[in-house]
Amino acid sequence: MQVADTDRRFAEQVEQHRGILFKVCNLYGVSHEDREDLAQDILIQLWRSFPSFDGRCSFSTWMYRVALNTAISWLRHDSLRRKHVEPAPEQILVNRPAKDVDSDELRILYRLIDGLDPMQKAMMMLYLDGNSHQEIADVLGITASNVATKINRLKNDWKQTQGQANGREHDDDNI
Repeated sequence: MQVADTDRRFAEQVEQHRGILFKVCNLYGVSHEDREDLAQDILIQLWRSFPSFDGRCSFSTWMYRVALNTAISWLRHDSLRRKHVEPAPEQILVNRPAKDVDSDELRILYRLIDGLDPMQKAMMMLYLDGNSHQEIADVLGITASNVATKINRLKNDWKQTQGQANGREHDDDNI
C-alpha cells in the first residue's frame, strides 16, 4: 500500500470518529490547554499505532482503546497535573444538545463522573455512549462480566449518594 493511501485512510477514519477524541480529551483534560495537549498526544499515538491496526475489531473500538490508554498514561505520568487538578467549572461535550446544558441531572452526572478514577471514567463514558458490555470489555481489556459488575456497583453507589443528598433513595431509572 502506498504512503498516500495510508495517510488518506488514517485521516478519513480519524475524521469519521473524531467524536471519540473529543470525548476522551474532555473527560481527562482539565483545562483547554490540557485538552489540546492530550488530543495531540492521542493523535500521535494513533498515527504510530495505525500500521498495527489489523481490523480484528472496529476502528472505533481500536481508537477508543488507544485514546483511553494514552489519556490514562498521560495522567499517570504528569504528577504536577495530578497534584494541581481543579475540576473544570463546566464540561464541554461534543454534540451535546443545547437543551441539556442547564439540566440538573446532567450537572449531577458530571459531578459524579468527575469523582471517578481514570479507568472508571473510561468505562462510564463508553457505557453512556451506548456501547455493550462486551465492547467496553474489548476496549478496556477486562471481561464483560467484570464491566457489568463494575457498572452495577457504580450505579448503586451513585443512587446511594444521591439518595443521601436528597434524603431519599432514587429508583433505577434515574441513573
